[in-house]
Amino acid sequence: MATHRTKMLIIGSGPAGYSAAIYAARAMMEPIVVQGLQPGGQLTITTDVENYPGFADVIQGPWLMEQMQKQAEHVGTRMMWDTIVDVDIAGGSPFKAIGDSGDEYIADVLVIATGAQAKWLGVPGEHELGGKGVSACATCDGFFYRGKKVAVIGGGNTAVEEALYLTNHSDDVTLIHRRDELRAEKILQERLLNHPKISVLWNKTVESFEAGPSGALAHLNLRDTVTGDASTFDVDGGFVAIGHAPATELFKGKLPMDDGGYLLTEPGSPKTEVPGVFAAGDVTDHVYRQAVTAAGMGCMAALDAERFLANLEIDMDGHAHAAKEAAE
Repeated sequence: MATHRTKMLIIGSGPAGYSAAIYAARAMMEPIVVQGLQPGGQLTITTDVENYPGFADVIQGPWLMEQMQKQAEHVGTRMMWDTIVDVDIAGGSPFKAIGDSGDEYIADVLVIATGAQAKWLGVPGEHELGGKGVSACATCDGFFYRGKKVAVIGGGNTAVEEALYLTNHSDDVTLIHRRDELRAEKILQERLLNHPKISVLWNKTVESFEAGPSGALAHLNLRDTVTGDASTFDVDGGFVAIGHAPATELFKGKLPMDDGGYLLTEPGSPKTEVPGVFAAGDVTDHVYRQAVTAAGMGCMAALDAERFLANLEIDMDGHAHAAKEAAE
């Protein structure tokens, strides 16, 4: 067990965490990034990335995260292969975190970039065909299904929004829902049900994703929730859209969250309710959930953290002078 002291501790290592680290390191804040169970975040399980600015050709998600990590290390970030299991932020700065290794981390500012993960169905073929026809992000992967037949699984706002978005690329979009009515907002339901490119399969659950001869997704095995009848549905792309779960368990009872468990921050800012604690990326964003927006929030968190530290040093300097004068 060891104690690590730093000006900035970053919990999480996706685009938000790495971007915060790059800016913090260049500001001589000597940040420590605790990478967690999945270094690189969701992009490490994403294959083709075509919408991250700066790359004319398609790049791979794991490669992009590897480059971000190397860049952060190059400018002075210290990477720790550990997982934070407890944090103490109630007393204000400095903050303390405990790793699964038993190591203790003490920091003047804390950036939370633990991200969120898509909820999955947990059925056969779902994991094996990830990136080969199965996805949980239409915005990320819809472009690769131009002119193809796609299906969206779900019935809430996320599913309806994904289906509507996919009509930009496909003329044959099917929404598959396990009930006979949607849970999405009424205005979204109206748009979906009146859209000429979208059809709906009611009372159906996906029991498995099946590959074809090419190794890519070929069809879905369905089960009718009313009759119990089995059927197959040919499709080129299957988008699971049953919501996301932010990785905020560590902060329950310590920081304000919305009903979905996402950390609440000041509007347009990464500042949480606790001064010196910032949240960036998907852990606080249930709307956009993109690598580029997460990276932008990581930058914002580092810049705000730098200002917080500067003001903290001014306050401490002022108190020191006052104490000295009082003693004299």
